[in-house]
Amino acid sequence: MSYRHGNREQIGLFPPSIEEYVKEDDPVRAYDAIVESFDFSALGIELDSDKVGCPQYDPKAMLKLLVYGYSYGVRSSRKLERAVYHNVSFIWLMGGLKPDHKTIAEFRRKNKKALRKVLKQCARLCIELDLIAGNTLFVDGSKIRANASIKNTWDKKKCEKYLKKVDKRIETILSECDKADEREKDSRRLLRWKKNLKIKRSSSLRLRKHSRILRRREKIHKYH
Repeated sequence: MSYRHGNREQIGLFPPSIEEYVKEDDPVRAYDAIVESFDFSALGIELDSDKVGCPQYDPKAMLKLLVYGYSYGVRSSRKLERAVYHNVSFIWLMGGLKPDHKTIAEFRRKNKKALRKVLKQCARLCIELDLIAGNTLFVDGSKIRANASIKNTWDKKKCEKYLKKVDKRIETILSECDKADEREKDSRRLLRWKKNLKIKRSSSLRLRKHSRILRRREKIHKYH
């Protein structure tokens, strides 16, 4: 039986432009359009391309990253950073931009109020666009509704009741994001502490060794 073998040296593995990375009906395109439709000044996020100083990441792109990531369970800033390098949907959404985890966490911290508003509005639009399956704004864990679209099976009253639960779910998600970043910070601190401790122990052993050598030399010189 013949096999298909990969070739990392192959030229042109990806499409020539990022625009072609995802299909026309990919859900990520809906999230891109949703965020583009928001009035950023009403959200309290400043858009000023003429602003003097060090160039910042486009606030629209940063908000898209958070909304799309949180909707599909990518909570920590470090995981979002990895996603913009390795996940085709995220690469397409960001247009190739690659903010680090500190930049992502800082943007969320500064714009948490706006992010909350956008996630809640996004949840309502997702119902209209039938983007429920796999969306963690609507499900806690891996259980996903298997029936037809909510907008086709639910009346207005039931939908409004459900959206109240979604709003609470969003609050939980935002809290989880903060906790995820804190856990990763603590983990990094622990790794640095262990590394520093190892270096200190190694330095201490070297000092003791050199100290013994010096004492032996002093004894030798003393008897000569």
